[in-house]
This record gives sequence, C-alpha cells and structure tokens, in this order.
Amino acid sequence: MDHRPLTISHQPFGQALIFCAGLGTRFKPWTDRHPKALAVINGKSLLQRNIEYLQQYGIDRIVVNVHHFADQIIEAVEKNRGWGSEVLISDETDAVLETGGGLLKAKALFTPGEPFITCNADILTDLDINALIAFHKKQKPLISMMVSSRKTSRYLLFDEENTLCGWQNITTGEQRISKPAASLRPLAYDCVVAFNYEVLDLIPFTGKFSLIDLYLHLAKSQTIKGMEHKGDRWVDVGKPESVAIAEAMFPR
Repeated sequence: MDHRPLTISHQPFGQALIFCAGLGTRFKPWTDRHPKALAVINGKSLLQRNIEYLQQYGIDRIVVNVHHFADQIIEAVEKNRGWGSEVLISDETDAVLETGGGLLKAKALFTPGEPFITCNADILTDLDINALIAFHKKQKPLISMMVSSRKTSRYLLFDEENTLCGWQNITTGEQRISKPAASLRPLAYDCVVAFNYEVLDLIPFTGKFSLIDLYLHLAKSQTIKGMEHKGDRWVDVGKPESVAIAEAMFPR
C-alpha cells in the first residue's frame, strides 16, 4: 500500500513525527497483543490523543512510524481517516530502529526544507507548541526541545544559556559531555522537539540509534537549545499503572 501523501503542506511547522514503533515492553500484558500507541485513555487511544494535540497547533501532516503490531496501527489510522489529519506511515517492520533511526527512516516522508515537530505516542501533555516554535525562531538553533526540572534518572545537561552540553545518568554515574561549560544544569527531556529540516542531512549514523545519541553528537558542532516549561500537564504512559494517572490528568 502506498502511504505517500497526495498533497504537500507548505505551512512552517505544519508537519510532525509521532514515534509509535516501540515494543512497549514496560506496558505488558497489553503489548503482548497490541501496540502501545493504541492503548486507550478515557475512550481515546494514545495515538489519537497525540494527533489531536498536534492539530491544536495547526500541525495536520503527521508521520507515524510503526513496527510492533504495525498492521493494527495502520488499520486504526485508515478506519478513522487519520482523525482528521493526513497521516503517513513510516514502515519499520523489518527492524527496530529506535527514535534516531526512526527519524532518519522517515526522512522521505517530510516536506523537504520545512521544519517539523516530534513527540512520543506514550507521552501525553499539553505543552504549548506555539511557545516552543516562537522560542526556536528567536534563538535560531538547529534543534529546540522542551525540558523541565521534574525528577528522573537521566538528565540532559545545559549551560547558563540553555545550550545542550551533555547528558548524565544519576543512577549509574555515567556522564557524556559534548561541549564543556563552566557550569552545567540538569534538566529532564520531555520529548516534544522542534527540528530544522537540515538535521536530516547531518545525521552520521545508520540503522538503530537513539535521538539522545544524535543530540550529543550534533551538540559538539551545532547549537541545540532547551526551553524550560512549568505548570503544564505531562505524563509518561509507559507502564500499566500510569493509565490511572493519565486518565485523571486528561479526563476528556
């Protein structure tokens, strides 16, 4: 089946990629028979909620990458006519590529030259994408990402000007520095990211790799910025016990 678009949008930041290809091992037993992206929160799947979230900001050309139970996601998209958006399928059924590899695989489905947003199917949030886009346009980095001071075990490290400099795992003590700085501030990665299209031509990796690895590589020579946010709803629906939290946080 041809999943290439019939029309091409030229609206700046009118396109996005939702990562849906993960195996969802933390979300068993649901993911023994279904993709995590189709897990239901108050009557709507995670995928539908993320598509509708992006629609609020005029982003209606959506690439969805698929691997685990890919046929179920494709069927849901077709049955629901993309929930009102133009949805393009990036097929990764042959191999798990992780987030970085998934982004590179989807390159041919993006409108050339146009910036785009990425988000994760298993994250529900109401982060203000318009604020992120405004920040990105003002700062003019290669990549701008939403970050926060929430507690986690792995942090991105930023300098005093919110430029990405490294990463650390506070559980293992591992630290990776791409750009030395006098002081480093740890902030949590919240998975809503604005990219310039040029990123796709600067990726040196192939096959399976993570976005974090890509960020740390690019940070050595490119400017990547973090935009800190506060007071927004944000939940990682990565485990079955997260469903009740998500349903309380997103009642509609």
